[in-house]
Amino acid sequence: MRFGRNPAGFKRKHSGKGKVMNMNVYQEISQIIKEADGILIGASNGLSIAEGYNIFADDAWFQENMGDFREKYGLRCVLHGFSVPMKVEEKWAFVSRLVKAKAMQDEPSEIMKNIYALVKDKEYFVVTSNAEDHFVPAGFEADRVFEMEGKLTQMRCKNRCHDEVYPNQKAVLAMTEEEVNGRVPKELLPKCPKCGGDMEVNWGEMSSFTETKNWKEKAARYQEFIQNLHGKKLVILEFGIGWRNQMIKAPLMQLAAVEPQARYITFNKGEIYIPEEIKEKSIGVDGNLTVALKEIRKGRID
Repeated sequence: MRFGRNPAGFKRKHSGKGKVMNMNVYQEISQIIKEADGILIGASNGLSIAEGYNIFADDAWFQENMGDFREKYGLRCVLHGFSVPMKVEEKWAFVSRLVKAKAMQDEPSEIMKNIYALVKDKEYFVVTSNAEDHFVPAGFEADRVFEMEGKLTQMRCKNRCHDEVYPNQKAVLAMTEEEVNGRVPKELLPKCPKCGGDMEVNWGEMSSFTETKNWKEKAARYQEFIQNLHGKKLVILEFGIGWRNQMIKAPLMQLAAVEPQARYITFNKGEIYIPEEIKEKSIGVDGNLTVALKEIRKGRID
């Protein structure tokens, strides 16, 4: 586990003999959270990967569960599958398999349980580009979770005849049970309740999710949360967001810079980026997220 406080590297405390001391950074983070007036969580793909879901990987799960699509269309990851043109019966077969496996959990992950435990007694808000809908099942209030790129457990009209979104879990279970040879029976394909047209999953390039009523309401709540914490002890917890991310990371760093009492804590395995302007109010944790969250909850380091 490495701990960073600037973008160039990681500062560590040393004893007089030059040995690396055991920095109790977990306890420090635990105390910062305890004293916070509010917690703003930002999350992206690194958090999904820590939970075992990688939309960019041609990994064992993808090969086992999407092998037929992989062979037929040359797919090499989940994201690739969403970009390749398919017949609607095939597209929903691909999507329903994914939603059932990765977005309809029997039990929240240990990571999500621990994140929720850290913030549940605080004013909090979550902004994320992750679409697998893991926050609400772990206990987070739906109104306090803003999925900026939509989510896999929702669908909307492909014709965009109206801007409502609808849950798709019931339809997904029916489709996965009746799928044959990589196709969903036509009678099970979700149809728009308004125009009767095809539905599509409410995620990424699959739809104009930013035009939905739900998206606009969540965006407004995000801004309201920030405004209500202005001048107060705001703690920003950032999970798995790369330094190039302009949608979530850049605004969070800017917020940390302008709020005098803000603290910025970023978790990202293999990459910690903290700008010079906010390094004095920031902590970076590079390593196993499961371990870090356990130790922060205990408020100590072994």
